[in-house]
Amino acid sequence: MNKKMENMKRLFEPKSVAVVGASEKFDKLGFHVMKSLKECGFSGEIIPINPNAKKIFGIKAYPSIRSYPGRIDLAIVAVPERFVSEVFDQCHEKDVGGIVLITAGFREIDDPEGERKQMLLREKAERYSIPVIGPNTFGIVNLSYGLNASFTPEFSLTKKGNVALVSQSGGMSHLISFLSQRQDIGFSKIVGVGNRLNVDFYEMLLFLKDDPETNVIALYIEGIDNPRPMIEAIKDVSKKKPVIAYKTGSSKTSNQASKSHTGSLAGRYELYIGSLKQAGAIVVENVEELLDAAKAFSKSSVPNGNRIAILSGQAGPGIAAADIAEKFGLEIPRFTERTQEKINSLLPPMAIRINPVDMGPAWYDKEATKKIIDVAIRDENIDAAVILIMYASANIGAVDGIKDMLIEWNQKKPVLTCISSPSGIWERQIEELEEKKAIVNYPTPERAAKSCGFLWEYKRRVLG
Repeated sequence: MNKKMENMKRLFEPKSVAVVGASEKFDKLGFHVMKSLKECGFSGEIIPINPNAKKIFGIKAYPSIRSYPGRIDLAIVAVPERFVSEVFDQCHEKDVGGIVLITAGFREIDDPEGERKQMLLREKAERYSIPVIGPNTFGIVNLSYGLNASFTPEFSLTKKGNVALVSQSGGMSHLISFLSQRQDIGFSKIVGVGNRLNVDFYEMLLFLKDDPETNVIALYIEGIDNPRPMIEAIKDVSKKKPVIAYKTGSSKTSNQASKSHTGSLAGRYELYIGSLKQAGAIVVENVEELLDAAKAFSKSSVPNGNRIAILSGQAGPGIAAADIAEKFGLEIPRFTERTQEKINSLLPPMAIRINPVDMGPAWYDKEATKKIIDVAIRDENIDAAVILIMYASANIGAVDGIKDMLIEWNQKKPVLTCISSPSGIWERQIEELEEKKAIVNYPTPERAAKSCGFLWEYKRRVLG
């Protein structure tokens, strides 16, 4: 491993962080970076760098990186572009481990000079063996370590978990983080690679492959000049950890917007998608699917096959889930004769008793509902279950009735659900079931079924 990659650990797990351009003025990015570090619970040393201040946020300030007497692991740089090269030189002198370069004005601008400046800066960073996140980035967040090295303090509200997000877009990173906070999805790291000076998707994938806090890697990709290293890294990493990829740039307009945003054309969309899938990535088409797939992989086991049981408290949601399941290559088989006989004994003849099962007539009988689910998920013809229960007053006890059984089952086969009710009715039970990884719950039957499809796709194409 070269020194640059060795320094990645210092970048993501620093004991000391210098903020170059630290400020107490709200209209300066250095103010928001300082606020992020102060409010995230970072346990290391914060070093404000500003030649015009004695103290910032009550912490002694230094005029330069060079003037600080101690060791610096990470420098967050938020100063005008004309000062950046000198800051890099000082970081090299002080053996700084890594740089988060928030400063913009490089390759993304509509001027060849911006690209030239970025190239010179890249040559310098490579010569110094300093990994650089950015330029033109919001920063990084290491929730596993209590580090918010970004200009958005609210990233720290994101739940800690085992999904790492690597994104070319700061705006999409913010959106994904804020949506995840409402959907109970936890992240280990959120990384805005920006213009990718010398840390690209390739380097991040290799770093995250061995990160013990990360089990799932999600990528938001706009455009890359040389995608081959990334594709090769996905081939390697996906065998160990699922890699989810959301690639934009399918239209002519978005392709050009990508060039203006991060300095890279999006390229032939179809070729990208084909290469990503061939490498083993689970390719999704929107943010909703990215979050749904991330949630499934972070909380669910992987099915051994594609045969699913759909068990619904009402017929309609089960039919909707079945439509999506079949589109994603899932099979809805018949139960074994023994299982079917048991379900027949628990439901009246008027009910749909074959797979997908309509459990509606068992609303008033919590024990019957529990037995139907229990026998179905244990069936040797079934590899995963999608359970759908919509609140309807008469079935208020349904979730309590199956809770202990699902916790004991502990996803020996994947259990994805859409358990839905008005606010304040089933939230506590759903939260307990998800915390104990007994289920993965979704807002709609279609999203639950589709997420089961993502799990099967990973098993089929990558794990074999």
